[in-house]
Amino acid sequence: MDKLSINNEMAVFDRKDRKFYDSLTIDERKKFSNFLMIRYGSSVQGSKDLQEFYLIATNERLNKHFFTINKHPKLQWLCATPVSPGLGTQRHQWISPKKNEPGASGIRKQLAELYPHLRDDELNLMAEINTKKEIDAYLKELGIEK
Repeated sequence: MDKLSINNEMAVFDRKDRKFYDSLTIDERKKFSNFLMIRYGSSVQGSKDLQEFYLIATNERLNKHFFTINKHPKLQWLCATPVSPGLGTQRHQWISPKKNEPGASGIRKQLAELYPHLRDDELNLMAEINTKKEIDAYLKELGIEK
């Protein structure tokens, strides 16, 4: 079984496997993307209540401060483990990012400077789902001049 298949990642996410990140080799850790895990983890098939629970839990436990701890991927994973209500493995769905807005390449450049450790696909995805206004507000919070 491939530990980094999305089906396995979501299964350990749903099982609240706090030891999963530690079980990855150094090469697997380089390939593992907590950000993509959040995109899948926040959406499930099932009852409206279950869907709402996953979305709200992901927003409360991960989205608010996820990038503040971006240099600590194990901590990001540990913060993700309480999202699941512990009701077994769920069928997670991909949430498509917003369409590119004008200026997205400038946003990507800013994100690359902020997060030099991210892969190109992760930077592209972040640039697609964040607006220039959101990035500027984040930079202001960090005390960084544009």
